[in-house]
Order: sequence, then C-alpha cells, then structure tokens
Amino acid sequence: MTTAIPCFGLLIIGDEILSGKRQDRHFQKVREIFATRGLALTQVTYLGDDRSRLTAFLRDSFAGGDILISCGGIGATPDDHTRQATAAALGVPLQLHPEASALITGRTLEVGLPVTPGRLQMGEFPAGATIIPNPVNRIPGFSIRQHHFVPGFPEMAWPMIEWILDTQYRALFHSHRQVELGMIVRGLAEATLTPLMLEIERDHPGLKVFSLPKLNIERPDDYTIELGVKGDASCIDAGFDRLRAGTLALGGRIE
Repeated sequence: MTTAIPCFGLLIIGDEILSGKRQDRHFQKVREIFATRGLALTQVTYLGDDRSRLTAFLRDSFAGGDILISCGGIGATPDDHTRQATAAALGVPLQLHPEASALITGRTLEVGLPVTPGRLQMGEFPAGATIIPNPVNRIPGFSIRQHHFVPGFPEMAWPMIEWILDTQYRALFHSHRQVELGMIVRGLAEATLTPLMLEIERDHPGLKVFSLPKLNIERPDDYTIELGVKGDASCIDAGFDRLRAGTLALGGRIE
C-alpha cells in the first residue's frame, strides 16, 4: 500500500503585497528552498490583513490536513491578525508561551527597552503551539498541527522556513520526484493538440500535459507552443514520446 506524500502550501499575508506597495519576495525564494530539498509547493495563497478571511482560510486548511507555511502578520500591531485568526480557526485561546516570553524579554532588555505587555503579546500563541526559533532577533514564530507561522520579513522568514523543513520534514526530502520534459512546437494551434493532450493524461495516470502558447504580436504567423509533460520520473519518458510522436503526426514542427 502506497502512503500519500503530504502536500505543502504557502500563505503570504499582507495588505502591502496586494496593494503593490511591496513586491512579494517569498514565493520564488521558498520555491528554491523546497527544490534544494527535493520538495515542491502545491499551493500558494495571498491574503490581506483581514482577520475574518484569515480565520476562514485557516479553518479550511486545518481541516484539509496539508502542511502550511505562513509568512506575515504575527506581530502585535493593529494590522497583525495571524495569531488571533489561528486561535479562532482552532477554537483555542491565545496563551503567552513561556519560552517565547523568555526570548522576547531577553531580546528587549538586550536592546535597552522596557519589557511591556505589548511586546510580550508577540509571544501569545494558540494553546498547544511550539516555537520556531528566529536567528535574527530571537522573536520566535510558532507551529501548531503542521501549520507554521513566521514573520513577513524575508531575512527572518527564510532561515526559519529552512529550520522547519530540516528539523521536522527531513524524512520527506527528495520524495518529490516530478520532472519535466518539453519542446517548442510550430505550425499547430492549441485546439488541434488538445485531444492528444487529453488522451495522454487519460492513458498515463500521474502525468500532466502543459501547453504554453506564445504569440508574436509583430508577426502573428510566428505562433509557438511550449508543449510538454511533467510527472514522476519513472513514467515521464513514455508520455513524452507519445506526445512528440502525436505532434509530428498532426503536422507540427518541433524545435
């Protein structure tokens, strides 16, 4: 019996991303972090700083059983809602985590600031959470039920994500064996290729066929399609060979 490999999702939170005030830097870097470990993301979601929407999303995510990494919104300013939304989604209270409290207190005193209830709020996590160490300023993130919450600052978030994967999911490294084979096709319309693509996906379970057309605006007749298959390395060659042969049979020119 084959055990299903868990899926990983990435949640990126912040009004500033959706408004365009800041460009998202997380997706590309996190994708690279996963790729070096033989893992892959199956979902990326962007949400603004809206507690009700975050709560609804997280409630569905906890029910789904996938692994989620969330970036942003775990501070203690009025526009930070992730800690509260997570607790609400799980139906548990926020509690000051003892280890987080000690780390925040130590860091606050180290930089010469008073320890206030507002600063300690950054260590209030949903009951049952564990901490994620922050190598930059020691203000931790938190994990609960395979959901992991880190700050929005890339310099902090990325090493924390690496720590999560290296300490909790090492057994899954290189379990993602998906590879991709493609070719450039000229002389055929996408609609002409669609029946062939459907047949290959039907006859080769686990393979996906992709089609990325490109139109040259200055030369409309210069129409190309990046056509290929992606899937498990053990069965991709047969699917690609059939796609290539079928394309040629339809009169396509392959580069």
